[in-house]
Amino acid sequence: MSASRGDLAAAGAHLAALGLSPGSSGNLSVLDGDRILITPTGADLARIDPDALSVLDLEGGHLDGPRPSKEFPLHAAFYRRDPAARAVVHLHSRHATAVSCLPPWSRRSAVPPLTPYFVMRVGQTPLLPYAPPGDAEQAGDLERLPFPLRAALLQNHGPAVAGTSMGAAVDAAVELEEVSALLLALGERPARLLTPAEAEVLAAKYGSPWGE
Repeated sequence: MSASRGDLAAAGAHLAALGLSPGSSGNLSVLDGDRILITPTGADLARIDPDALSVLDLEGGHLDGPRPSKEFPLHAAFYRRDPAARAVVHLHSRHATAVSCLPPWSRRSAVPPLTPYFVMRVGQTPLLPYAPPGDAEQAGDLERLPFPLRAALLQNHGPAVAGTSMGAAVDAAVELEEVSALLLALGERPARLLTPAEAEVLAAKYGSPWGE
């Protein structure tokens, strides 16, 4: 078993243990050379068999293994748009999904800079307009966005996050869920956001995508 397969299975178990993957929701992938290893359709992230993953090429063509998650176009789009991406996490976590049902904070980010860790670990997170799960046109829209990002909210659906490793993608997905919970807890009360200058300093120091 390759390390990539083991990392993916361990990440699924961790996210499920955190309560971020209810039922059989969510899907994970990792880049293994020039192939995408992705969870099969209907997979329970708590019980991923690392030897029974779907294998795709970078265009989403099915090469081996069981039928892939219907969200495979989204995963492939992340890898094609960002050569640094090595893993993708898509969840239906409660708070980030709730935020995906609200108007976005700005054109580039559905979530405002509430905390330094959101800016550092996630960065600007645009809201992609609603499309049915697995929609190839929505994946194309993500791929063509003309600014850097490593996370997006799918409207009325949930978060999708890429990372330079599976660990980085998981950490960013967890951080996005946490900042979404904070945003919902604040409700309509005026919140002190990081200033543009404060956010830019963090983005520059940690190499995260932020800014107009």
